Amino acid sequence: MKQLSIIGLPVAATNYAGAVSWIFAAALKQDRAYAVEAANTHVAALARTDAAFGAAMARFDLICPDGMPLVWALNSQLGPHEKLTDRVYGPTLMLETLKATEGRSSEFKHFLLGGKASTLDELTRTFGGRFPGVAIVGTHSPPFGEWPDNEFAIIVEKIRNSGANLIWVGLGCPKQEHWIAQHKDQLPSGVYFGIGAAFAFHAGEIRQAPPLVQRLGLEWAYRVAMEPRRLFKRYFTYNSLFLYYLLRDRVGVNSKS
Repeated sequence: MKQLSIIGLPVAATNYAGAVSWIFAAALKQDRAYAVEAANTHVAALARTDAAFGAAMARFDLICPDGMPLVWALNSQLGPHEKLTDRVYGPTLMLETLKATEGRSSEFKHFLLGGKASTLDELTRTFGGRFPGVAIVGTHSPPFGEWPDNEFAIIVEKIRNSGANLIWVGLGCPKQEHWIAQHKDQLPSGVYFGIGAAFAFHAGEIRQAPPLVQRLGLEWAYRVAMEPRRLFKRYFTYNSLFLYYLLRDRVGVNSKS
């Protein structure tokens, strides 16, 4: 799978089908933990500006273009027959993966890690009704705030005992990425997804932007409008940084050529 640098982040030039195919192949290897991220401008800019987060993202095996600006940046480097027509949106990637595992419970088992217990219960009910042939074999809601010293051991035991090989980690960015990267070598074999707000979206706790708004690359504006006090600073800062580094890198490449 072709990977291209977008402001220093290696992003895969892939669509949903390609991502799911890669995920399935990794999950069936059963040789180690693999890390998958659906990256938007916030993730890309944070990886560029925060050394610790950048080091965490360097441990991820597959980084998909979640935001349309990343798709546009990829397409500017791709040939005419390679260009992407859509992003690989994290919440939709979760649905596409669940859908593709229907009736394949002997091969693929899902585990939901993160969020409130009530959120996980609602997700289990929702996914069970929407994808009746999917095996959701375990969930775990970590304590709020600082975790006790034995929390990691509890999580590992639950995942291992469940037999899950597709583990959805919804701890919020950047906590989930740091957690996956830090513990990657100690985690049971399987594919671990940094899934962000997908849990809250699919549980009906947060409204998603309309499809047209998403295609126009304006989901960030919709989310800011829904939660201005929490999200304005994040999106204003990191969208601006993403554009700055994208233009600076492009000027640097052109000046060298």
